[in-house]
Amino acid sequence: MTFIQGLELSRRFYTEAVRPLLEDTARGLPHSAARIGSGSEVLGFDTPRSADHEWGPRLQLFLRPEDAPHHAERLSAYLSEHLPKTFLGYPTHFAPTEEPHVRVMRRTDGPVHHRIDIADVPTWFTHHLGFDPTTGIPPETWLSTPTQLLAEATEGAVFHDGLGTLTPVRASLAWYPHDIWLRTLADHWRHLAEEEAFVGRCGEVGDELGSAIVAARQTRHLMRLCLLMHHRYPPYSKWLGSAFTRTPTGARLTPVLTAALAATDWRTREERLCQAYETVAGLHNKLGLTDPVDQSVRPYHSRPFRVLGAERFAAALEGRGREKPRPEGL
Repeated sequence: MTFIQGLELSRRFYTEAVRPLLEDTARGLPHSAARIGSGSEVLGFDTPRSADHEWGPRLQLFLRPEDAPHHAERLSAYLSEHLPKTFLGYPTHFAPTEEPHVRVMRRTDGPVHHRIDIADVPTWFTHHLGFDPTTGIPPETWLSTPTQLLAEATEGAVFHDGLGTLTPVRASLAWYPHDIWLRTLADHWRHLAEEEAFVGRCGEVGDELGSAIVAARQTRHLMRLCLLMHHRYPPYSKWLGSAFTRTPTGARLTPVLTAALAATDWRTREERLCQAYETVAGLHNKLGLTDPVDQSVRPYHSRPFRVLGAERFAAALEGRGREKPRPEGL
């Protein structure tokens, strides 16, 4: 069977199978339909391997808050009885597994246990994100919400927005308010600054393994910084590299960071990381978010290690003025 990307499968499932049934049993009832939330297909990273769990012809169906209590259960039961057993060759029935809350596509001769999740917009987003974005989003909520969840809520696709509310809610979550974005970038620069010198310090005492671990952490910070600079919510670790390589900077830096992680000596590891530091620093300057910050690497005080001095970029973003002269020996 030819593999179909999950978003396209869900779009066709709604258009060709679900919507006609809604016309039969709930004509005139406003609704919206989308494929958002968890699942590799929402971020566009699904492959045939994804079909082994929680993947298939599925979607979210949204009703008005006043309609959901009266119609959600009835609609779910009607779909269970009338949906086709397969769609484009894929079973529409999701069978339980030994793991709670994990289901897989299986053929059935009985009612379909479908994955058409029916809810109103505020309830679904509150369940998924932990807050209701229709009532406003305080700064602390932006800062405490995992970027993976924000990506799941804003990527994917809306197939129909008859309610007229789903699209505006997703738009309100599409990206951070400007001041929150700057603070998030500053936090990542500070994380990067904390261990810049440790790649060399670990290696100097013969701890190449420790040096490699630090380099891996620094690489992760750089990847997340690039995604944030390109207005992309960084996904969690499974898809971080895939998302990173799809950005213009990520495509250029992937060979450099790969070489840093493959290096067996700390000096080569540091050299590659410094190359990546300067590239990401240059991206910061191109964005024009602050006055230009010197993007060249430099010695770490009097020690024989090279660093970017990433805290300078955090300070600039936090509005602490232009770069100050560096003390003697830096």
